[in-house]
Amino acid sequence: MSPPPSAPDPARMMRDAIALSEAARGTTHPNPPVGAVVCDARGAVVGQGATEPPGGPHAEVMALRQAGAWSHGGTAFVTLEPCAHHGRTPPCAQALIEAGIAQVHYAVADPSELAGGGAAALADAGVKTTLGPLTAEVERGPLRAWLHYVRTGRPHVTWKFASTLDGRVAAADGTSRWISSAASRADTHELRAKVDAIVVGTATVLADDPQLTARLEDGTPHPRQPLRVVVGDRDIPASARILDDAAETMRVRGHDPGEVLAQLAERGALDVLLEGGPQVAGAFVRAGMVDRIIGYLAPALLGAGPWALEDAGVSTITEMHRWEFEEVTMTGGDVRVTAVPSSPRLQR
Repeated sequence: MSPPPSAPDPARMMRDAIALSEAARGTTHPNPPVGAVVCDARGAVVGQGATEPPGGPHAEVMALRQAGAWSHGGTAFVTLEPCAHHGRTPPCAQALIEAGIAQVHYAVADPSELAGGGAAALADAGVKTTLGPLTAEVERGPLRAWLHYVRTGRPHVTWKFASTLDGRVAAADGTSRWISSAASRADTHELRAKVDAIVVGTATVLADDPQLTARLEDGTPHPRQPLRVVVGDRDIPASARILDDAAETMRVRGHDPGEVLAQLAERGALDVLLEGGPQVAGAFVRAGMVDRIIGYLAPALLGAGPWALEDAGVSTITEMHRWEFEEVTMTGGDVRVTAVPSSPRLQR
């Protein structure tokens, strides 16, 4: 005799869906990186999927294909509300209905006018829909940049830096290799491989001659490379490593953060990593266009040398930019701090 049905744990299923979406991050534009898990009527996982590259199936369809007939009467767990529109592929809400899914948990409602309304379509077809669980986790996870763009109309910017405990990013003579640990540098390369673009100023290019590529642990190039962006008016030599053929490079004259992000949005770069230097970081902070900070703090002191940030537009303590810690972890011997603005007014 078959064992009695058992309801799947929604939180565990959604965590699995988040992991699937994280694996697809950086490969799905213009679609969001979504993860989906399908359980059969008895609560067993029978299908998993993530959004395929542009033109390919969405996460729900991939999971339903794997589940086959077992999806009938089952439950789907999706990180984003199933779409209800015809784009390059048919609507996922209709695919779930046709597969006989009885219930759908989605972590985040789709804020886009074009694709929204999937939950209503499911409900109209008799499918039980539930918002959640783990809404906050999904919004801070792989969907962060896409949701930010849909809600604000501009790319999401993460300012990344590595400094000593006294806030220095280089010594007085300009040397900076290496302040952070090998583990922190490896973490940075993982971050680079998942963003759409990396932004630096001409001063960083002239001082450090970075290549700004994403590399695997063995030092070989990552299969996916972000767009390299150099901002500023100074010319850089043709021999600069950032101009090699390891990845595409874009030049933007001037230091207007809004113009930089507008050009990146036109190219479909919605997840932006700001790597420096201090003047460029200051310009983005002054403009209110830094949405997250990731700082690697090394247990070291220099006492002199350039700071991580210059001219944030603060002249008195009451103008101080307030942030909230989102996560604090260790990477090797360094402390990795993630912070987000504590007030929406800081995000424009």
